[in-house]
Amino acid sequence: MTETQQKSKCITLKGSAELVAEYLHFGINSILYQRGIYPPETFEPAEHFGLSILVSTDEKIKSFLNTVLGQIEEWLLQKKVQKVTLVITNVNTKEVLEKWDFKVDYEGSTPNGTATGNKNINHSEVGTKDTKTIQKEIREVIRQITGTVSFLPLLDCLCSFDILTYTVPDCNIPTEWDETQPVFIANSQEVQLRTFSTSIHKMQTIVSYKND
Repeated sequence: MTETQQKSKCITLKGSAELVAEYLHFGINSILYQRGIYPPETFEPAEHFGLSILVSTDEKIKSFLNTVLGQIEEWLLQKKVQKVTLVITNVNTKEVLEKWDFKVDYEGSTPNGTATGNKNINHSEVGTKDTKTIQKEIREVIRQITGTVSFLPLLDCLCSFDILTYTVPDCNIPTEWDETQPVFIANSQEVQLRTFSTSIHKMQTIVSYKND
């Protein structure tokens, strides 16, 4: 196989941003189902990454996730996202019970693997991995997310969720989005799941939960 043929199989910056956004979409849906945030009958299976993943059928949740993840994908393309956090809160007390941090590092051509110095993003950037290899890595992380119910404490109260996006300072925030402070869990336990890499974006997934 020639170098050109090999490169044509490798992921582009755009393809990498799309894959990371897809991981967030299916990962978040899986968490909402596994953690019982909404009734199980409001989810249906969807085939993705070679897995059957349960996704919400609630139109409000679908619309919210599509809007938020659409913007996040755009920022991933610009290499401006540092972290995405899914926060699970007790509806009655407003206490944060659990949070899932999806931390993004930049490999490829960005200096020092950080989200800074990205004024001149090379949109034709090509990574070193093919989509099939990346999807296999993502599949392993989603399997781990599914398995977390074996050790995470039962959420035995009415809960809601929100998504926080941490970006570089020069990001244009949509007017309908609110600026917010980081969230913390008192007396928390933290578990790091597998890391996956597209060779352009590197994603760490960490769950923190209240340790009573």
